[in-house]
Amino acid sequence: MPPRPLWVVTAFAVVASAVVASAVVACTGAGTAPPSVIVGDWGGDHAGLVATPDSGTMEYDCAAGRITEPLRPKSDGSFVAIGTHSPGHGGPVRIDETAPKRPARYTGVIDGDRLTLTVVMTDSAVTVGTFELTRGRSPHVFKCL
Repeated sequence: MPPRPLWVVTAFAVVASAVVASAVVACTGAGTAPPSVIVGDWGGDHAGLVATPDSGTMEYDCAAGRITEPLRPKSDGSFVAIGTHSPGHGGPVRIDETAPKRPARYTGVIDGDRLTLTVVMTDSAVTVGTFELTRGRSPHVFKCL
């Protein structure tokens, strides 16, 4: 078999390098777009989120929250959603007790399996907290005493 011209060998090397680079990017997740809607169970220290395609529920230390719309991240992974925040209290909860619901804004950023979420009560501009959550992790939440 006669030797191949140098341009054929060079072209093959360039194509092979591009294929390998594409495989490395695909395996590392680099450059992946955020999901169109955030769903699933997310947990972290002091907070947990159960996100569905159309809403979400939050549980955090001595409080709870409800997100009343889908968590739809932009191309950079950031999102804003509205809902309510219900502060808890120590002691027993009466059977007929209704938790107060204050308007709240949920903002954050998703990056793969990590979610940073900030909760602000919009009627007072008080920040409830910023939470670092991980997909599939159990939340570590403290109940009111």
